[in-house]
Amino acid sequence: MKTIRRRIMLAAILALFLLGLLFPNPHPHFWWQKIPVFDIFFGFFGSILLIVFAKWLGHNWLLKDKDYYNND
Repeated sequence: MKTIRRRIMLAAILALFLLGLLFPNPHPHFWWQKIPVFDIFFGFFGSILLIVFAKWLGHNWLLKDKDYYNND
């Protein structure tokens, strides 16, 4: 079941990549919008960076030690 989901996800990413190459932004306002499929890479790596940062923040700042409430 996992491999089917993974294949569907990879096919969707590939389809978006190809659609981004076939239909580039017709009216770019900024220089990075002229780069083909920049939005796809920015969104993908930005979301991964956000997840990694949130996990780091949760483990290093929000989590308490196991014996946090037992200290007298």
